[in-house]
Amino acid sequence: MHNVASNERSSIGMLHWLWLAAVIIAVDQLTKWMAESNLLEAQPVPVFPHLNMTLAYNKGAAFGFLANHEGWQVWMFAALAVIVSGVIIRWLHKLPADRPWVASALALILGGAVGNFIDRILHGKVVDFIDVYFDIPFWMQNYHFATFNIADIAITVGAAMMIFIGIFASHQLE
Repeated sequence: MHNVASNERSSIGMLHWLWLAAVIIAVDQLTKWMAESNLLEAQPVPVFPHLNMTLAYNKGAAFGFLANHEGWQVWMFAALAVIVSGVIIRWLHKLPADRPWVASALALILGGAVGNFIDRILHGKVVDFIDVYFDIPFWMQNYHFATFNIADIAITVGAAMMIFIGIFASHQLE
């Protein structure tokens, strides 16, 4: 009996980690809905020092890359998200069961990519709302990092995990 369950599990690889991607997608979409329902665009709402909630829209990629173009980039990034998602799902399917850190990193990236993909398809832009800033005396006042969302956090954490794994346990990526 144990062998049958073990064989079944190995035939689907680490696809059971898709639950993590689904949670990221749900939390991302819920928080974006809450931001759009409760915030005015470009009007910061202080939460505590160094953190505002500020509704912003991004038609480009990270840090507004290609945001000022005429709309083609929205579809390019949407297509890229579909391709990356397919690659990640295939990778999860083939990933051995002894690689939970790789699986969780891939699931985070997948959840973030799909969360931002949904925005691009529904709105033609990504909804951002987390605004981190720092007061740096002497040379810069109120440095604001790029406004971002939960999907961006998931992608960043997943990518950092993959880099860490690649540097310190590259055999796990095989």
